[in-house]
Amino acid sequence: MTNKAGSKPAYELLGLKAREYDDICARLGREPNYVELAIFSLMWSEHCGYKHSRPLLKDLPVGGDCILQGPGENAGVVDIGGGLAIAMKIESHNHPSAIEPFQGAATGIGGIVRDIFAMGARPIACLDPLHFGSLEKARQQFLLEGVVAGVAAYGNCMGIPTIGGEIHFEDSYEDNCLVNVMCAGLVRHGDILKASARGEGNLILLVGSTTGRDGIGGASILASAEFDETAGEKRPTVQVGDPFTEKKLLEACLQMRDEGLLVGLQDLGAGGLSSSASEMASKGGSGIDLDISRVPLREEGMEPFEIMISESQERMLACVIPENEEAVKGICAKWDLDATVVGKVTGSGRLRVFNGAGLIGDMPVAALVDEAPTYLVEPVRPAHETDEPLAEGHYPQPANLNEILLTLLASPNICSRRWVWQQYDHMVQTNNALWPGGEAAVLRLKGRRQGVAFTTDGNGRRCYLDPRRGARAVVAEAARNLSCVGARPLAVTNCLNFGNPEKGGIYYQFKEAVAGMKEACRALETPVTGGNVSFYNESFGKAIYPNPVIGMMGLVEDTGRIQTLAFKEEGDAVLLLGSARPAMDGSEYQLRIYGEVAGRIPDVDLELEKKMQLLVREAILKGLVRSAHDVSDGGLACCLAESAIAGAVGVVIEMEPGRRADILLFGEAPGLIVLTAVPADVERLRGLAAGLPLRKIGQTGGGKLVIKAGGAAVVSVPVAQVEQAWQGSLEAMVSGKK
Repeated sequence: MTNKAGSKPAYELLGLKAREYDDICARLGREPNYVELAIFSLMWSEHCGYKHSRPLLKDLPVGGDCILQGPGENAGVVDIGGGLAIAMKIESHNHPSAIEPFQGAATGIGGIVRDIFAMGARPIACLDPLHFGSLEKARQQFLLEGVVAGVAAYGNCMGIPTIGGEIHFEDSYEDNCLVNVMCAGLVRHGDILKASARGEGNLILLVGSTTGRDGIGGASILASAEFDETAGEKRPTVQVGDPFTEKKLLEACLQMRDEGLLVGLQDLGAGGLSSSASEMASKGGSGIDLDISRVPLREEGMEPFEIMISESQERMLACVIPENEEAVKGICAKWDLDATVVGKVTGSGRLRVFNGAGLIGDMPVAALVDEAPTYLVEPVRPAHETDEPLAEGHYPQPANLNEILLTLLASPNICSRRWVWQQYDHMVQTNNALWPGGEAAVLRLKGRRQGVAFTTDGNGRRCYLDPRRGARAVVAEAARNLSCVGARPLAVTNCLNFGNPEKGGIYYQFKEAVAGMKEACRALETPVTGGNVSFYNESFGKAIYPNPVIGMMGLVEDTGRIQTLAFKEEGDAVLLLGSARPAMDGSEYQLRIYGEVAGRIPDVDLELEKKMQLLVREAILKGLVRSAHDVSDGGLACCLAESAIAGAVGVVIEMEPGRRADILLFGEAPGLIVLTAVPADVERLRGLAAGLPLRKIGQTGGGKLVIKAGGAAVVSVPVAQVEQAWQGSLEAMVSGKK
């Protein structure tokens, strides 16, 4: 089959390979028409079909006592006790955001929110892990401002607080920014919905916005290929969002849930009507007949294939019994929403598409959903990877460590993110137990002492140097962040961002990262509830750093006992928990001061990590620690500085002898936590530690951050000067004033 101009074959223009086209013909027993080919191109795209990732993702741990719903539905669902559960999911909107940052980010929020209320859950929080290129370049400033504005506009209008996330800036994201978005919702066990179309004769209703041409080709063309010189032409494939319509859609769907009117509910996201209908039929073990002539349109002259693959936002498919049709339409009318019967459930096992009386598509549901081809690529270890860490003397030691500290605190990967989170309505719904800017976000559960905590973590630079170790460390850091506020980690959702998986080096990175994630999730007992894979984050053959982003949730037993990173009062003992040895390799220090990303990152001791995190949680619950902060970007010195800034309290530290001061202060390694305690509680804390590596390194007090080696100060900076370097730096970079 060729396109109308007779140039490239139509299947190639739609993103399919020749062998895939032949496979489609074999499954149909004939050549597909253009409507069928367009539908197959979506369902067999990398974005929808997971062609390179399915064989590896099946090995992830997905079960556990608290898991009510694992991968396979719109979102995972985690039991938090008392008949309540958390639905959560993280996804990417990378490619659309690189083309049109405001709408790309806004519709990313819209899509992930629909995934949550499609499960019957009311959304209670969003988080936004973001990655951009260097802010020294005007385009990156434009992308950052557009993405943040898009997240704020959609989330704020929906009344859903954006309570956390992260931002990293690396050259590898210059042409392919990463915009990952996570949403969590609260649901009663008995209210959980599934995306299932079952019951022969039941009706399929299209609810929400009208259908237009926006988003056509988003899944098959925009999200499933590298960027090249045609990137600008892909702007029409970016969806356009309307958060006010989505707010009405949310309330209407939850009212239908409350009144027991729904057999199944499915978001129309990537792939539009094609993917939603076929996935609902697959999960219900049924077939669906659709009549596209009934679909309410916002544009004239839309062709049948356009209606089937449009990714117009704010739309849902609802499966209802015929007796409930009028009740559903009545609720939708109350919320000023379209609700149109566009199909019915059949027992055929096929997706049949009609245009009035004419049959224009007839495809096996199994072929569309379950039988997309999968590919195994020969992994090739990239040449830059090494098994040897850098020697301690690889770089010369700077003379002035005060300047190094201030430089790192003002760097874009460490400085305050206040400029970003102040644009978000993070207080709406009034559930906040902690403000943004700490280790993790905590929300109260009204009427309970319990709360839920959320965090997202990712570090592509470390995964670039060693994807297995890097992925293990990311999972461990997410769990550590939850533990530092007093939350017990329960489950993970992941967004795996990589380059072109058809290349052996990228496939190697993906395979190793999945293996590392699997090892860490098993060791820390945090099963994976689902997520997203984003491949082809690559421009002109240059890939992003491999970046598995982890979203994790945990349970807080008593929100009155949660802890923060801030030093509380003068005279508290400062203790260091953990035995990890900091290293230059992959650190922010190495990048900012020496301009390199090289070496081999230290590994995380998962068994020790599990014991340390349990100690921290128990100590917080018993009231034995007054602050907890994990050592991450910028090393121990930046960790201490952040706690001093947050508490407006100075600190005096004595380092261990025998190693270079700059590496001890600014080197990085997973598995170190700084705790503070009143002196009278230190021995009780040591007793609770039961032999874990825990030692006193200093005391809070004064107005300076002082770090000594052998009795002599190697760092001595007023806390006010430290805060000045850290606070306001990001805003200055965005405005071009720095």
